[in-house]
Amino acid sequence: MSTTQSERLRGLLEPLIAARDLDLEEIEVTPAGKRRVLRIVVDSDEGVQLDECAALSREASEVLDDSDVMGGAPYTLEVTSPGADRPLTELRHYRRAVGRLIKAQLHEGGELVARITAVDESGLDLEVPGVKGRKPTARRVSFDEIAKARVELEFNRKADKRDAQHDEKIDENKEEA
Repeated sequence: MSTTQSERLRGLLEPLIAARDLDLEEIEVTPAGKRRVLRIVVDSDEGVQLDECAALSREASEVLDDSDVMGGAPYTLEVTSPGADRPLTELRHYRRAVGRLIKAQLHEGGELVARITAVDESGLDLEVPGVKGRKPTARRVSFDEIAKARVELEFNRKADKRDAQHDEKIDENKEEA
């Protein structure tokens, strides 16, 4: 996709997405046989529901049909949320992952698997799990130490007090809205 088309798509779609209090994470146009696929990835602090993706898809389709940004060739429009294993690249991604286990590749070499306990503009406060019955340890990592990071999917995680408090806070916010 040319930079010009990418910028035009972003300029056209960002206002629609922002009006729904969503973040535009990615726009991607890829060939798929005789057609192309335009994939729009959106997210928010509360996550994105399927109904919201469907409504945004209808709105985006109308706006795209009224413009020439995709040209005359046929395309398929997909509006989606990022996968659970997407890379953490922005401060907001890390903030949304507080309480989650991440795997980070460090610039100095090595890998770190830890739970995010707090995030600020300069880095992360982490809880590194203890090995062989030892207690977890706290560690601070600045963003410039991290080469790349992803959320680690956890199955059968035992919830702790912090998780229950976090869930209560989310429920309170939903009730206020």
